[in-house]
Amino acid sequence: MSYLLNDPAEFADEMTEGFVAANLALVRRVDGGVARRTRTPAGQVALVVGGGSGHYPAFAGLVGRGLAHGAAMGNVFASPSAQQVYSVARAVASDAGVLLCYGNYAGDVLNFGQAQERLVADGIACRTVTVTDDVSSAGDGERHKRRGVAGDLVVFRAAAWAAEQGRSLEDVWTLANRANERTRTLGVAFSGCTLPGAREPLFSVPVGRMAIGMGIHGEPGLEETSMPAADELAELLVGRLLSERPGSAGDQRGGRVAVILNGLGSVKSEELFVTYRRVARLLDDEGLGVVAPEVGELVTSFEMAGVSLTLCWLDDELEAAWTSSAEAPAYRRGVLEPLDHEEAASEDAAPSVLAPEASAESQEAAQVVVVALRAVVEVVDENAEELGRLDAVAGDGDHGIGMQRGAAAALGAARRAAEDRAGAGATLRAAGDAWADRAGGTSGALWGVALRALADETGDDTRPDAATVASGVRSAAAAVARLGKVAVGDKTMLDAIMPFTEELDRRVVAGGSLADAWRRAAGTATTAAEATADLLPRVGRARPHAERSLGTPDPGAVSFALAVTAVAGVLAERPAVRDA
Repeated sequence: MSYLLNDPAEFADEMTEGFVAANLALVRRVDGGVARRTRTPAGQVALVVGGGSGHYPAFAGLVGRGLAHGAAMGNVFASPSAQQVYSVARAVASDAGVLLCYGNYAGDVLNFGQAQERLVADGIACRTVTVTDDVSSAGDGERHKRRGVAGDLVVFRAAAWAAEQGRSLEDVWTLANRANERTRTLGVAFSGCTLPGAREPLFSVPVGRMAIGMGIHGEPGLEETSMPAADELAELLVGRLLSERPGSAGDQRGGRVAVILNGLGSVKSEELFVTYRRVARLLDDEGLGVVAPEVGELVTSFEMAGVSLTLCWLDDELEAAWTSSAEAPAYRRGVLEPLDHEEAASEDAAPSVLAPEASAESQEAAQVVVVALRAVVEVVDENAEELGRLDAVAGDGDHGIGMQRGAAAALGAARRAAEDRAGAGATLRAAGDAWADRAGGTSGALWGVALRALADETGDDTRPDAATVASGVRSAAAAVARLGKVAVGDKTMLDAIMPFTEELDRRVVAGGSLADAWRRAAGTATTAAEATADLLPRVGRARPHAERSLGTPDPGAVSFALAVTAVAGVLAERPAVRDA
């Protein structure tokens, strides 16, 4: 559990503020995360890493010379939003371009991908490398589905070394990919971890047992075994990783490896050293030369008691990168010459946005949007703990907090837009952008794109009629399916959205009022959300633990049903549309 916190929803932001205050000589605060104190030199590719908070030293602690130029930092265990990634990348970009590097999780892929599109549209060259080192999360034939865990550090070091040498974006991308292809990690846990403010851990391990193959976001292990002695654990970890030796590493014996024995939160250095003595002997027995081993905390998961072992089979370039000097708040190696680069500003102010001119009728509808979002905030707050519990069954347990942050930000943005006499479309668009930016993660991005799609159909010229709203909901559902790359039956929020959309459309076409059609459609969404308990997840973080989620409804589907049910009550009291 976390002992020192204020509001759990503000934990990540307050942590970032304190981190920067403690490391002012090395980093600065930028919109969306942190960056090096100095500007990126001309001709040097900027490396931007990132992911959810809760893994320190990753990711903020790895910003500095010889490592990342910037880190986009999401909420606890949630990916940064596309806006956060974009803002950090803009803050550190040079004429040589930007490499985005992060762990292979659905929310990160979605949000970093959107940010890359925006950067390219701005004329900034940008490439991506997703880290896929976790051998437990998918078979060797599906390495593209594997998660990124402690092997992040190896890939970051390779990319940063190439960038510091002044290599092209293509060359930096190539070396980072090579590092990823040659890196393997396996983790074990003896206990789960607890989100700030939560009363129970995301998963538990029976006393005297060990979970193998857990994730760094509180995802439970894929199998359990009896608690081993330190030497036995070393043998298990080394044996499984050696069986995954990459083909590019050549013969089945010999070679050089980078080694990371990583503590996940509660296993302390002395215990790691006891384990590492056996790891080192086993690798030596295999004829493997260990190069600059790292033993300590590098990628954590709050107070999780666990250990992971990472091996990267090196070549000459990767060894040069791994052993090169670096200076970051949480990682230092060798000695670097003093720099005379210009320091950058601490934070760029966000530009103000003027709402487009709107009709009086649309402005009236915007006021109802604000009331509807207030109702969503209230129902999310009431159910946040349960949403987190549902998410923790096979995922990372952050859905309740993410929904709280997103809905509250959407309400604030909508209220400000309406006060500026914005129409319904502009108000919904402001709400969607704020939701996506504040919530982060997959659900934040999907709620953001859904509200923007609804905004495009609603517009600011007239009071929207029922048919317009139904059409906007159809567009929103299509946007969610397209951006999330999901289909009905994948056990996602779409399994509630599509039945809601179809019932709303049917009722409106039949001539029903929007309030009545929405109420009935909300009931359909609730039934559909409950029915997701019978589905197995086919995408997202819950996929490797699909069987665990059987019998539990999808939290995204449940939160959607709660939200549209709350809006139904508002529409019954304050109709915002023409039903004709």
